[in-house]
Order: sequence, then C-alpha cells, then structure tokens
Amino acid sequence: MNRLWKRWIALALFVIVLGITFVFLGRWQLDRLDQRQAKNDAILANEAAAPKPFDQVFGPDITITDADQWQRVTATGTFDAEHQFQVRYRFNNSQPGFEVITPLRTTTGQTVLVNRGFINVPGGTEIPATLPAPPAGQVSVMGHVRRSENGKPQAVNPRDGMIRLVNAPAIGATLPYPVLDGWIATLEMNPAQQAEFETLALPEISDGPHFWYAMQWFLFAVIGVTGLVVFIRSDLRERRAKRSGSPGKPARPAPAAAAAAQANLTTDGRSDALTLPREGSSDKD
Repeated sequence: MNRLWKRWIALALFVIVLGITFVFLGRWQLDRLDQRQAKNDAILANEAAAPKPFDQVFGPDITITDADQWQRVTATGTFDAEHQFQVRYRFNNSQPGFEVITPLRTTTGQTVLVNRGFINVPGGTEIPATLPAPPAGQVSVMGHVRRSENGKPQAVNPRDGMIRLVNAPAIGATLPYPVLDGWIATLEMNPAQQAEFETLALPEISDGPHFWYAMQWFLFAVIGVTGLVVFIRSDLRERRAKRSGSPGKPARPAPAAAAAAQANLTTDGRSDALTLPREGSSDKD
C-alpha cells in the first residue's frame, strides 16, 4: 500500500469519527427539542386546567418532580411569620431581586412552603434585612406547584434566614415541624399582601435554539465528507499531472536547437533561413 492510500485511509477514518460525533450531537439537540416541546405542552395544559386542592398533589410520602410542576393548586391556612426565608440572587423577567419563602400551616394539619413572590432590587440598592410580614389570620393561596431546587449545601442550607435555592427538605430541617416536599409559587392570595410582590414569571414558551443547533451539527458532518472527497480528487489530479507532465507549460527546446535558432536570427529579428528569394532575383544579386 503506497503512501497516498495510507493518507486517504487515515483522513477517511478521521472524517468518519468526526461525522459520527456531529450526527450524534445533532440528534441530541433534536431530543432536547422534543423534551422542551413536551415541557411547553405540559405548562400550557396545566395553565388551562382548573386549580386542584394542594393535598391532591402534595403529600408526606410524595416527592415533587418535574412532571408535577406548573400545576395550579389552592391551599388554606395560616402563615408562620416567625420562620421566613429570604431567597437571594434571584431574577424575574431579567430583573434582579429576592424572593420570600414563608411556611403555611394548612387547615389539613400539613405544612407547605409558599413563595410569596419576587421583590425587585435595582442594581446598587441595598437588600433590606427585614422581610415583609405575611397577612395575619387565615389566608387562601393559589399558585404553581414547584419542585425543590438542588445545588451545593451552601446554596440550599439556610444561614441566618437566607438561602439561594429553595429546597424543602433543607429548609424543613431547620423548622420545629415537618414540611412537605416542593413549594407553591403564589399567583393569588386572599387577603392580599401589603408589600409589592411580583408574580414569578413562567418559563419561556418557545422551541429555543435546539433545531438550528441540530442543523449546524448535521451541516458540519456534510462539510467533513465533502472536504474528504475534494481532498482525494485534488490528490488524483496532482498524480495525473506528474505522470503526464505539467499541463499548460511549453516544452523547453534542446540546447543545440536553441543555439542554431539564435544563429539564424538577423539583426532586425528575422531569420535568414526563413527568407524566401523574391521573384526574378538570382543568386548573383
């Protein structure tokens, strides 16, 4: 096997590996697109459905998952104003601020965490140390089901009443009573809150960039195969050129022929050997 064939095989193997990788990445993006579309469909369906009593979704032995999220539920009880938590470094509609988590002691005897909403804090403004008090007495809450957020211990474990992620088991470990897994993101509350809370925004309902990312990966695979073909054809053209001589270049005359041609040139640039005698003339002329 000559060197040219070895180079082609090595390049082909490289392109095949890259092509398979690019196709895999493209299919992965399409899978993510399917997942996002299914999530969007679930959010829209839950928004259109009537709210459920919270105990039909939450329970002592129930772990809230992604499949449970964004259902609307209702709960009635009293807030535990002595155990509130500030969720720091949050964003809502691209605005910075914080959220407030307050346990709700429901009329069923169970306790569920309620996110009372988002408070915008413009950049450069100091975050208040005192949290707004919840409505006193019995309240009714309607909101979205949310699962516990997971992360590093320093993000989920409360410290001085502050957290970065809302994790019900981690928060419940600091309370004198058990709490259910998951939490409720408030949409409506009766009686209404006094502080200017903003409702937490829904996730963006769109397909995202996954389809075009997939097309880019597939295009890279096609470019790789096309490049391999172009490279091999270029090698073949170069090989043919070497066998037949360089095309488009005139052959150089032999040294002896060149010297003879130079000797026959006259001073005015014409060759005597190519000059024909004129009619009626003789050698004597």
